Amino acid sequence: MVDRCVLEKGIDMDIKLDRLLDSVNAVIRANAGLRVNGKVADVDGNAETRKGTVSVFNGQQPSVRTFSSEEKEIAGVGAWLKACCGEDVRPAEIAVLVRSEEQLDRARQAVKAAGLDSCVLDDKVRPEETKVSICTMHLAKGLEFRSVVVMACDDEVVPLQSRIQHIDGADLKEVYNTERHLLYVACTRARDRLLVTATEPASEFLDDLMKAS
Repeated sequence: MVDRCVLEKGIDMDIKLDRLLDSVNAVIRANAGLRVNGKVADVDGNAETRKGTVSVFNGQQPSVRTFSSEEKEIAGVGAWLKACCGEDVRPAEIAVLVRSEEQLDRARQAVKAAGLDSCVLDDKVRPEETKVSICTMHLAKGLEFRSVVVMACDDEVVPLQSRIQHIDGADLKEVYNTERHLLYVACTRARDRLLVTATEPASEFLDDLMKAS
């Protein structure tokens, strides 16, 4: 069962990684294809299949955590990142992924809260040895890290509200499928540790992660 909890001030802020259960493999492999069949088109209209989107995952059970505010999410993610480094994970082996550029600052603040430096990846900027990588879910395709936080999975962020507010019928279903697929691709960028976070109300897709386990 995926661990889901609400972290409040003074509660579990150190986040003991060894308390998470073993083996994320089955959960992520089940979710990578959840309700997404055949080809899908990403936010730029590029069609692709699900084949090849699942990374080799041999780590701890993924954790899904919701927070009552952005500030508490930033603090919680920062504590998780700090704990990862305490277990001999190098900054270059860590990534914080968000849905769009609007959430990049939250990711930067979380890395800063961990006392670490970050670099924002794009088509030209690649991961740096001494920095935690930050990028959008879309740009994370093809990358892999030992530890990954998929952050800011809030309602109206995942799925992205601007993509669904003027769509209905079959097109709406396709947008939901592509948004869900993008989230699971982001989750499968992690090899050993995965944390998925949101502020309340959280994305409905996080319930999919729970049900599939």
